[in-house]
Amino acid sequence: MGGYILKRLLSAIPVLLGITVIVFAIMTLIPGDPATAILGSYATPENVARINRELGLDKPVVQRYFIWLGNMLTGDFGTSFSLDRPVIDEVLERFNATLVLAGTSFVLCSFFGILAGVISAARQYGWADKAITFAVLLGISIPSFFLGMMMILIFAVRLQWLPVSGMYAIYGGGGLVDLISHLTMPAIALSVVATGVIARLSRSAMLEVLRQDFIRTARAKGVGERRVIWRHALRAAMVSIIPVLGIQAGFVLSGAVYIEIVFQWPGVGRMLVDAILTRDILLVQGGVVFVAACYVMFNIAVDVAQSLLDPRIRT
Repeated sequence: MGGYILKRLLSAIPVLLGITVIVFAIMTLIPGDPATAILGSYATPENVARINRELGLDKPVVQRYFIWLGNMLTGDFGTSFSLDRPVIDEVLERFNATLVLAGTSFVLCSFFGILAGVISAARQYGWADKAITFAVLLGISIPSFFLGMMMILIFAVRLQWLPVSGMYAIYGGGGLVDLISHLTMPAIALSVVATGVIARLSRSAMLEVLRQDFIRTARAKGVGERRVIWRHALRAAMVSIIPVLGIQAGFVLSGAVYIEIVFQWPGVGRMLVDAILTRDILLVQGGVVFVAACYVMFNIAVDVAQSLLDPRIRT
């Protein structure tokens, strides 16, 4: 197992290097002068030259990339020009909020997606299967940002059950109950599409397992149907379901960007949008690379979990 984990970690290195190249290239190819955009009305030739020197924009592109990459490898992501603080400090602070939102959404979509898929497969062509299929198709068809806006209109504006935006109340907030009330709508809006995808693929995986010989043998031996479904079939189907969870984790993490904008959630997504608008190059690059690295590490963890269920994957 140790060798397999080491192999997966080594295979992540070229992926992460490719991500840094793509992110750096995109920010370099954006039209316009970053120094002029940052300074705005203060963009005198002297100030522009000073900003270019501070950001290293006066150096060749290849040299700038390797300087930036070398600094990141030592833990120095640079300093945000618009916020005047280290990029890594801002990213870590914002990532905590994103982790709360994306983590809650991932737990919701994993639990309800697998549950719906198992019930749908166990009751194939029954009323439960048809109802779940209809709900899943409806959920997949609705964009998360649109669902979020509708939830705000209904539950925050009309019914006034939940707060409109933010992570905590401006005055008198900060407790767990306050966090849950602010988290409910964005977490549900972010998890709906992923729940539908997981449910559909879980159903397919379960149906394939339920047709296998060891399931018929278990039933022939008199094992209860509930135990056959939840203990034997689901365990075998998890080998196929776990990779789907890894993919949907990336969807939830990337989808948090526009959900954070809709609900004004103070996470990395909102930070990146603000940084792009202010042309804060180092903050954008550092934030994207950090989130991408977290996604790569999570996928490695998913692969390890899958190999624990099916040792043949390690070979």
